[in-house]
Amino acid sequence: MTDSADAPAKGRIRAANRARILAGAEQVFARAGFGGATMEAIAAAAGLPKANLHYYFGNKPELYREVLAGVLHDWLLPLDGLQPGADPRQALEAYIRAKMALSASRPDASRVFANELLHGAPVLGDLVRGELRAMVRHKAQVLRGWMAEGRMAPVDPEHLFFTIWAATQTYADFDVQVRAVLGRTKLTARDHERATEHVVSLLLRGCGLG
Repeated sequence: MTDSADAPAKGRIRAANRARILAGAEQVFARAGFGGATMEAIAAAAGLPKANLHYYFGNKPELYREVLAGVLHDWLLPLDGLQPGADPRQALEAYIRAKMALSASRPDASRVFANELLHGAPVLGDLVRGELRAMVRHKAQVLRGWMAEGRMAPVDPEHLFFTIWAATQTYADFDVQVRAVLGRTKLTARDHERATEHVVSLLLRGCGLG
């Protein structure tokens, strides 16, 4: 009876520990790369003993893959709003704002992903060629439907996604460059708001939705 009653609490603890480990790993992999990251550094970033990491994740490659898969999942989730019956302007604006918010709130996630791609996607290749490709092809068809109905300007759907990713993720991947040009030691909430409004306005106008 006691074990059964304790099960929900233990489940919450396991979920919380996994979340802490993944957040710590995201930070360490982003700053040290896969080769430079150690389980000791990840444990320290997570605020947990190293033994806990091995309890939840057998080794560093397994943890790295889990971090990458989680980033990809979180990035694909906002695409759900691009549905045939949705308003194109509202749907695209919501997607762009979601991507900008992710760059602001989780810059390390973007950096881990970018670093993986720069090295040829040795770990994430199957997911990029599978899940990501399938999702983009599906959503590109939604955009083509909107264009055929005259609800947005004709653009290349796949390359529109590339442009959105480049425009939004630059504020995470090239944060150092952005801060240098703006004369900031750290981007402020106002900086992110200004950037978001600019990117949203520019991209929507390019789609004939401004």
